[in-house]
Amino acid sequence: MAPSAWDAVTGHAVSVFVRESLWAYPILETIHVIGLALVFAPILLFDLRVLGFYADTTIARWHAALLPWVYFGFALNASSGALMFASDAAEFAGNRAFQVKLMLLAAAGINAVLFQTRLFPAVRNGEVVSATSKASAIASIVLWLAIITAGRMMAYIK
Repeated sequence: MAPSAWDAVTGHAVSVFVRESLWAYPILETIHVIGLALVFAPILLFDLRVLGFYADTTIARWHAALLPWVYFGFALNASSGALMFASDAAEFAGNRAFQVKLMLLAAAGINAVLFQTRLFPAVRNGEVVSATSKASAIASIVLWLAIITAGRMMAYIK
């Protein structure tokens, strides 16, 4: 069988270290879970605010307070996830649950970009929240719960 590009990734010194070290992978998993909490909790709070909860604080204020946490958590997840992926790239690339997770992440990213660029400017300038903004918030919550589920299923679905 011909070597794949994934074999080259898996053979890299950093990948070998992550795979063979007693502590590297568990530490990366821990960082990944912390990153997930820092991504999902602020997103959930913000989406709930868009849906009408916690109306004593403006949406713009929640946005300003929570978005930096999402970026920080996403940076933790992207870096820890990339290193864990590299430890056995060919197997992860072929994992159906991982593939679903990536598709869901793409959908969540598209939803977030559309909200930030098209819907949030109107919400920021007034507290009237459109049905489209609320639908985006619901989609965001559902997508992130599905991402979390798909990520967990990677250990059980190949």
